Amino acid sequence: MAKVVSEVVEVCVFRRTTSNAEYLLLQRSSNEDLYPNMWQIVTGTLQQGETALQGAMREFVEETNLPLRRLWNVPYVSSFYIAANDTVQLSPFFAAEVNVDCEVEISHEHQKFEWLPFHEARERLVWPAQRRGLEIVQEYIVSHNEVSLVTEILQPQRKD
Repeated sequence: MAKVVSEVVEVCVFRRTTSNAEYLLLQRSSNEDLYPNMWQIVTGTLQQGETALQGAMREFVEETNLPLRRLWNVPYVSSFYIAANDTVQLSPFFAAEVNVDCEVEISHEHQKFEWLPFHEARERLVWPAQRRGLEIVQEYIVSHNEVSLVTEILQPQRKD
């Protein structure tokens, strides 16, 4: 029987432009053993003893080197099966907002990045679970639905 585990986190990074939101997609390096050249959102494996939130924050910084503006716990858990170790992965999904003028510095795991509007980002993603996560971020967080008020876990500090 397949083992159910939660060892992976995903972070959908976006920025708000004057007209719309753009989503950050990363293209995996061509020398990666697993899924070379594939476009994805920030995705990573949790380290021993790390919470999903800690892992999401670490992976966000490692893969983008961007300063975080706001962070949400998206009301969605991605799932997928890994045949190599017979596990069903349940992957907590987060959304990270960054300022529009920040410079991305990708890690060695990736060879390119692009900021794309919602529909283009959705079409570029390969995995249905990442597409669904992106849709939820667009609908509930970027479009200012009330769920964003209860799932936000980090916001900018005010200078009063």
